[in-house]
Amino acid sequence: QVQLVESGGGLVQAGGSLRLSCVVSGSVFSILGMGWYRQAPGNQRELVAQMAPRGSAANYADSVKGRFTISRDNAENTVYLQMNSLKPEDTAVYYCNRAMGQIPWNYWGQGTQVTVSS
Repeated sequence: QVQLVESGGGLVQAGGSLRLSCVVSGSVFSILGMGWYRQAPGNQRELVAQMAPRGSAANYADSVKGRFTISRDNAENTVYLQMNSLKPEDTAVYYCNRAMGQIPWNYWGQGTQVTVSS
């Protein structure tokens, strides 16, 4: 049974930075395309960043391009999201799940709340 545990969120002022982490268990992490998704109140969940299994490729939503960086450590079964130059519109609950052409699991972790104040 897959488990996803996100952490690293918090309250930060606009222009600040946060680094999110997601530990994956119950699956072979090194063959998974992984992504970070976010959901703001009243909005649908959206994919903001994704990375290929070996880290050879990464894609970003236009809204975060140049500010967010996804990375992964396959030895630690962990995917990261470095978020810089944060904006109030980045406020959301952030989740990790499969991506990069792989259908997300039905299971979602608890997510980690990111709140950016203006």
